Amino acid sequence: MSRRGHAADLAESVRALRDYFAYLGRSGVLFPIPGAPPPASAKAATILATSPGDPAPAPPAPQATADTLEKIRDDLGDCTRCRLHQTRRNIVFGVGNPKARIVFVGEAPGADEDAKGEPFVGRAGQLLTNMLKAFGLNRSDVYICNVLKCRPPENRDPDPVEAQTCSPFMLRQIRAIRPKVVCALGKHAAHTLLRTTDPITKLRGKAFDFEGTKLVPAFHPAYLLRNPRSQWEARTDLKKVLELAGNGGKP
Repeated sequence: MSRRGHAADLAESVRALRDYFAYLGRSGVLFPIPGAPPPASAKAATILATSPGDPAPAPPAPQATADTLEKIRDDLGDCTRCRLHQTRRNIVFGVGNPKARIVFVGEAPGADEDAKGEPFVGRAGQLLTNMLKAFGLNRSDVYICNVLKCRPPENRDPDPVEAQTCSPFMLRQIRAIRPKVVCALGKHAAHTLLRTTDPITKLRGKAFDFEGTKLVPAFHPAYLLRNPRSQWEARTDLKKVLELAGNGGKP
């Protein structure tokens, strides 16, 4: 790569980090950020700099005005906080019941999701829908979102800056819904929510405490399409999620 190409990549990385730190400042992270405006209030959407394995941050103190999915979507706006906005077609915010007992969190939108603006509508999403139907649930009974709201090019893994920039919105979605159970689909969602690097094979099927609710990691449906022999384990994990949620998982 030419010296000019390296300089352009460096400038893009610096710009993404600056935007991210400025966003954290606006969201209420209480440490000085050069060039960022002073924090207005201690909002829910904060990711603190902790090492892998640290417990998830405690839920924020109640605010005078409760967070809602509509407000979170308004705050997200036509997001340009990281470089993914340059290649996306649509922001993929989330879909489902705002009073759901179960929230499913995936990794990031794929090509089908990017085109439609809705999470889990491709082959992996169809498998998830069928798994829910096997237990008497519809997509409208649960809430589905991703760590990232924009598709990474070629469906690559999220990079750390992208995940840290976007995950506060996902955390706010969970806190606004206040589900009985969060099901983290795949390693990236599990790692982001649990702040760990343990493999999904070690995490799946276990119930963790997460801000007063239960969190159960499970295989991502895309993984199950490639490894159909693991669908029995996935069914067992989903059954556990429903048991923890109560009422058959229905709102």
